[in-house]
Amino acid sequence: MDLSLLRSLIAVADAGAITEAANRLGLTQPALTRRIQHLEQEFGAELLSRSRKGAQLTELGVLVEREARVLIDRYDSLKAEVASHNNVEGGTVRIGGGATAVSFVLPNAIAEFQRDHPQVHFQVKEAGSSEIASDVAEGRLELGLVTQPVRTAGLEIELLLDDHIVLIAAADNPLASATNVSVTDLDGQNFVGFEGGSSIRQIVDSNLREAGIEINVVMELRSIPAILRMVATTGNLAFVSQLGVHGQELVREIEVTGIAITRRLGLAWRKGYTLSPATSRFAERLMAQRSRKKGRR
Repeated sequence: MDLSLLRSLIAVADAGAITEAANRLGLTQPALTRRIQHLEQEFGAELLSRSRKGAQLTELGVLVEREARVLIDRYDSLKAEVASHNNVEGGTVRIGGGATAVSFVLPNAIAEFQRDHPQVHFQVKEAGSSEIASDVAEGRLELGLVTQPVRTAGLEIELLLDDHIVLIAAADNPLASATNVSVTDLDGQNFVGFEGGSSIRQIVDSNLREAGIEINVVMELRSIPAILRMVATTGNLAFVSQLGVHGQELVREIEVTGIAITRRLGLAWRKGYTLSPATSRFAERLMAQRSRKKGRR
């Protein structure tokens, strides 16, 4: 269906006359008449009745004109949305990550990006790495910050940063004032852990098993702020991302000998997929920040 034919019918309906509608469309009267005739052939029905008083829609013409307005409105809206996605300004960035990434990596990056591109809209999802990876692979998200390695197929992943996992305790915990804390001192201690099955929990548990240490997880939480608060008030210990400890006073970071836990956060996108301009520019900004941090070391 040629939408110009539908637009011509709407113009005649609004003007009430072929001549006036032709003027509004910048067409000659015969050219507009031919368009209407083509449309009538398309539907196999008379859509306009002509008289000395002008042109009026037939009963079927009213039906076609009403639906034509809906179709054209939808088309114009779709065209505008596609145009916005093809432009950095006004585009949408659909990105997801785990609790650490969403709380401590993305906020500053998004704020800095929106200072330069205030019309860009962000849709941010917080979930576990496996769910985020699936969302990216299936097109629900364009970018994902995930813990490597990732088992989901069909993804391209670039290392974004090494996230150091550190031990924390309340200020009055005996380990917080110890001059030398060994990993063996953690054996049998009560811990607040990340929820079971999460990537960071698996990494912590694996490293402790390799060190021959067994801890007592008395509570499981999802977010770092909740874990910090619980450690500060209950006296339990926890392993969390160093990103979440910087600049806060609730707990103290404790250096532990005999163990070093690091996870790799990667930026993932669907293999063979062309990112929208806004998303591509934001991904470049994230990777540039990684390069700057490496340069300061």
